[in-house]
Amino acid sequence: MYTLVLRVSQVRKVKTIMAAAVSLAIGIAIGVISGLIGLGGGVFLIPILVYGYGMDQHRAQGTSVATLLLPIGALAFWKYYGAGNVDIKIATLMAIGFFAGGYFGGSWAQALPTLLLRRIFAACLIGIAIKMFFQK
Repeated sequence: MYTLVLRVSQVRKVKTIMAAAVSLAIGIAIGVISGLIGLGGGVFLIPILVYGYGMDQHRAQGTSVATLLLPIGALAFWKYYGAGNVDIKIATLMAIGFFAGGYFGGSWAQALPTLLLRRIFAACLIGIAIKMFFQK
């Protein structure tokens, strides 16, 4: 019996390690994509969290925001800034706007049903994709 309990414990430990490794690999991949094309959390991470991790839309969006707070922005910014490709004035003003807008958007999102929130998210992605695809 002790051997069976030990094996179950070992299996759980391996699964936990594998889940952590997969999450880290996804983070690395999304970090590369974000640094490369400037997209990350909303476009790639949220669908992975919803469909790959089984999260509802609220939890996926909250997890995405927590993920993006520092790591993607800081290092990607440093590379773009070093190459002279950052407008500090506009970025600072937008960051202030993001700070206030994030508070209100996060508050409003909590009041929406999950299905409606997911559909709003999908509609935004579709609209952006269509505009970018047909723009010259």
